[in-house]
Amino acid sequence: MSQSPLGVLLMAYGTPRTVEDVEPYYTHIRHGHPPTPELLQNLLNRYEAIGGLSPLNEITEAQARGLEERLNADGGRAVKVFLGMKHTHPFIEQAIADMKDAGIKETVALVLAPHYSSMSVGSYMKSARDAAKREGAPRLFEVQSWHLQSTFIDLLAERVKAAIASFPTGVDPMVIFSAHSLPQRILETNDPYPLQLRETTEAVARKLGLKKYMFAWQSAGRTADPWMGPDILEVLQNLKEQGEDNAVLCPAGFVSDHLEVLYDIDIEAQQLCKNIHLNLTRTESLNADDKFLKALSEIIRQHEPAQNRP
Repeated sequence: MSQSPLGVLLMAYGTPRTVEDVEPYYTHIRHGHPPTPELLQNLLNRYEAIGGLSPLNEITEAQARGLEERLNADGGRAVKVFLGMKHTHPFIEQAIADMKDAGIKETVALVLAPHYSSMSVGSYMKSARDAAKREGAPRLFEVQSWHLQSTFIDLLAERVKAAIASFPTGVDPMVIFSAHSLPQRILETNDPYPLQLRETTEAVARKLGLKKYMFAWQSAGRTADPWMGPDILEVLQNLKEQGEDNAVLCPAGFVSDHLEVLYDIDIEAQQLCKNIHLNLTRTESLNADDKFLKALSEIIRQHEPAQNRP
């Protein structure tokens, strides 16, 4: 009797597919509360600045296709990848329903975010868990974090090394690792997010033998709650005041080009650096790079039911 395919629930944030989708998308992020006209226009302006809309959906779809192809070529159990988005179609709940309809019995659930927080990965997993319970299938094998996965660390190190090499010989830039800030209240519950980010930073720094490196937060939300800092713009300003002229920025908390990279770094941070005469180079995003797909496939195989591993 042939074994049913292993499901992979690949979860991501999602982004609007059309300009008309921006307001309902923003409303969904705000838990059903429509944005003010000012907030909506600000978001529309940022999308316009990066070319109209974010490429995140297309990149996520390419990651899903590439992951499925790689897994189905490795000699292990056949795999079917389903995309589940947090804030746009196809939503996580729809992906779970589609899995049940397809006869998927067992699924590895993976969020395209390496570092666990109850406010990020934890909320994705809860949505998947609740939907699977309602549907009565599939059984979930959850990947809580993968921030020290060896191929992922190797790839980040390669990206940082390439960015450093883009500077003239003899230049020793400060390397800054960054990730999306979250509200400070997560610290009250010993959320592992800040620690895991620093562990990724240290792992890459050790691999490259970096002497000059640091961590910064970016893309804090527009809420009344205090968010974790220091913010990357403040860090860049301080570096210049301390005599640094060159920096590499590795947004290690992100795996794809999207608004927080293409606008917050490539436009906003770069404009600041231009004004203060600081040379800033960003590492290339992982996107659907074959080595990144290799890392994801290794994670999937490590988390599937033990008797099915190749």
